Amino acid sequence: MQLLRAIILGVIQGLTEWLPVSSTGHLRLAERFLGLTVPLLFDVTLHIGTLAVVIAFFRSDVEKVLAALKRLDFKSEYGKFIPLIIVGTIPTIMIGFAFHMFLEYAFQEISVLAAAFIACGVVLSLAKIGKEKADDIGFSQAFLIGVAQGVAVVPGLSRSGLTITAALLLGIKREKAFKFSFLLSIPAIIGALALTLYGQFGALAASGFGFAETAVGVVVAMVVGYFALKLLWKTVAGGKFHLFAFYCWVLGLSLIAALGLHFF
Repeated sequence: MQLLRAIILGVIQGLTEWLPVSSTGHLRLAERFLGLTVPLLFDVTLHIGTLAVVIAFFRSDVEKVLAALKRLDFKSEYGKFIPLIIVGTIPTIMIGFAFHMFLEYAFQEISVLAAAFIACGVVLSLAKIGKEKADDIGFSQAFLIGVAQGVAVVPGLSRSGLTITAALLLGIKREKAFKFSFLLSIPAIIGALALTLYGQFGALAASGFGFAETAVGVVVAMVVGYFALKLLWKTVAGGKFHLFAFYCWVLGLSLIAALGLHFF
């Protein structure tokens, strides 16, 4: 049963990590429905699979950024990404350190998750009003996108949803907004995994999720996540990114209705 539950959570993680609908919020709901008490470490460990996906999907870009870093080249097209990623990561780290423990407990309530999903929908709906003018990203823009990524630590708010919407509202063209959003996610995911591993090293095995269950969940998240990321790019490229807002609204309102009917 634990293996089956790990597979289910892996599928949810793979689908919702890259689609702008909040993987953490969906994992919390799934764990509630399945009657699981899963340590945060398991949820974060699933990000290894989706991290592998983003590195594979943007492997050419990642290789060029690393090559520029090795040469200490910060002026070429890909070298410019390095200081921008650093600037964008700073507010993410500050917000994450300040609120991650509080949010882990505060967002257990279904009503709070429902409100966060609705708020996420409002943010996504704003993506359609962005005026795409800029090919380049400035430091102030990178910082604001990093703030959006930090705020997305709230379960129910989507990291990709907030960062891509922020970039579009700042006038960045969709291809560059999409690429920067996911390059910026790499240090954030690695940092979250390291921080949570340090704090909850022994909690995973105690929950009944051993190495096999965790490994299966990671692999499933990786496979499903690859197709989810391709789907996301198609929606961004086609100018339909904002349509995910309707899903978030329906989910949030459905949760509120379920609470009213005492389904939880």
